[in-house]
Amino acid sequence: MHRSEKIWLTLSFGMIMAFMIAAGYQTFALEMGPPSHEERIDPQKVDQTAPFDQPGIKQIGENEYEVVMTLQIFSFNPANIEIPAGAKVHFILTSKDVVHGFEIAGTNVNAMVMPGYVQKITQTFDEPGDYLVLCNEYCGAGHQVMSTTITVK
Repeated sequence: MHRSEKIWLTLSFGMIMAFMIAAGYQTFALEMGPPSHEERIDPQKVDQTAPFDQPGIKQIGENEYEVVMTLQIFSFNPANIEIPAGAKVHFILTSKDVVHGFEIAGTNVNAMVMPGYVQKITQTFDEPGDYLVLCNEYCGAGHQVMSTTITVK
């Protein structure tokens, strides 16, 4: 084996190990790993299962809110959300039918919401304004109309 081949093999192996260590550090130390889908729900009984039997917005602390939301073909329930500026919002989401996306434009919130699973996301809205919420997973022929708004006052 030539010297240059040994150098390239060593560098390649070193880069692979560095990427694996960085990914492991982010996943475990910084808790940036993908959701584990620990909480499950029967997608055919969403309307009868708490908390999805009463979707909506609930204040759970000082400037802290919980939004229970169901996603279904071409709609979000509740449709429009109003919260005060600086509010910390805990979204609890599930899908009734197919895979949907949950993206809040202008933030780093972007999740896949699958039937049979409960997705939980927390976001703080410091800036007042209207935040567009889009489904970014193709969910059928009317996918392009699946949107709603979060109004921060």
